Amino acid sequence: MRLRHRQMRSGRQGLKPVPKVHVHVPYAQFNKYLPMLRERRLSVELYLNSGSMDTITEADLHGLVREMDWAHTLSVHGPFMDLSPGAVDSKIAAASLERYFQLISFCRILKPEVVVLHSGYEKWKYAGEVRLWLDKSRETWLKVMDAAEGTGVKVAIENIVDEEPGHLRQLVEEVAHPMFGMCLDVGHREIFSKLPIASWVTGMHPHIFELHLHDNNGDADSHLPIGSGRVDFGSLFDTLKRLSVSPVYTIEAHNAPDALASIENLSKYLG
Repeated sequence: MRLRHRQMRSGRQGLKPVPKVHVHVPYAQFNKYLPMLRERRLSVELYLNSGSMDTITEADLHGLVREMDWAHTLSVHGPFMDLSPGAVDSKIAAASLERYFQLISFCRILKPEVVVLHSGYEKWKYAGEVRLWLDKSRETWLKVMDAAEGTGVKVAIENIVDEEPGHLRQLVEEVAHPMFGMCLDVGHREIFSKLPIASWVTGMHPHIFELHLHDNNGDADSHLPIGSGRVDFGSLFDTLKRLSVSPVYTIEAHNAPDALASIENLSKYLG
C-alpha cells in the first residue's frame, strides 16, 4: 500500500519519480482479483492468452477499462503458446502475426504502456543459427510495429530459455524502432542462464522496457515471491540504479498472497 501511494504522488512537481509496479493478472481471473486490486489501488499487467482472445469482445474490453476506476497504469502480456515470430515456415509465421495484430487491436482500447511478447528463439530448435531466426523475426516485428503505430504502446520481447541476451539485443537493434525493446524476466534467467544477473541488465541496456519479478531455486519456474528463492535481487537493483534504468516492474505471482508478499519485499529494494 505504501508503495502504491508513493507511486500516485510521483507526478507532483519536485518529487522523485517512483517505478511503476504492476501485478500480473490473467484475464480469466480478473474478477477474482478485482476486489484486491481496487482496495489496494494496484496497477496491472493483464495476461491475455489465446483462449481468452478468442472469446473477448470489444464490449468486454471497454467494460474492463471501466472496472479499473482507480488511478493505475496498465501493461499487457500477450499469448505465446505455439506462436513462433521467427518461424521459417511462412504459414506458421503468418498465423503468429495474425494473433499479434489481434492483440494490437485490443491495445487500441486498453491503452497499455507496454505489451510483452515472447521471442520464440530456442538454441536447439534453430541449431544455433541465430541469423536465420533474426532475419525471420525482424520481418515479423517490423510488421507488428507498423500495426502499433499511433497507439503509443511499447512492445517488449521477453527472455525465456535464453542463455544470454546478445541475440535479443541484436534483434532490437535491427528492428531499430524506438518503441521496440525488451523485458527481462529474472526468474527465467535464474533457470536457463549462467550469466550473472548484472550482465543481463547491462547486456539489455538501454532497451529494457519492463522487468518480470519472481523467484525460484534454479530448478523450476516456480514463480515464488520475491526473496523466497535464490535470485540476486540486490545485484539486480544495484545495477538498475547505477544505469538509471526505470522500467515497468511486474510482479509475476500465481496467487494473491504471493503477489502481496512480493510487493512488500520489493519495497525494500525500491526504498
